[in-house]
Amino acid sequence: MESNRQKKIAGILQEDLVDVLQRAASEGGLKGILISVTKVNVTVDLSIAKVYLSIFPNKEAKPLLEGIRSNKPLIRHELAQRTRHQLRRMPQLEFFIDDSLEYIDGIERSLKGEDNPLENPDLLGKRKKS
Repeated sequence: MESNRQKKIAGILQEDLVDVLQRAASEGGLKGILISVTKVNVTVDLSIAKVYLSIFPNKEAKPLLEGIRSNKPLIRHELAQRTRHQLRRMPQLEFFIDDSLEYIDGIERSLKGEDNPLENPDLLGKRKKS
């Protein structure tokens, strides 16, 4: 269970990270790429922030995530400058891909497609793990 302090810090980081990443993407010449920060979790001791990113199109997600991870010190410095009056210490940032939209899309496709287990119960035997 997150404390109110953790939630407030996560909200501040999420707002500022969106600005930093979108600006870096536009200045870096990345056209047609949408980066959104879906969730930020801060540890109890406020030393680590886990940042979950949703990147569209999905084929650009892996190389873009590697670029973001390699520029972690610059991103952290920019965030520290933006939040210097709100936070004493800037947490270490860890970036992850949020693939929940892909998971939901896969479920929708399977329900609409031929391999719908609700319409054809014989498929359930194939899907069960042994």
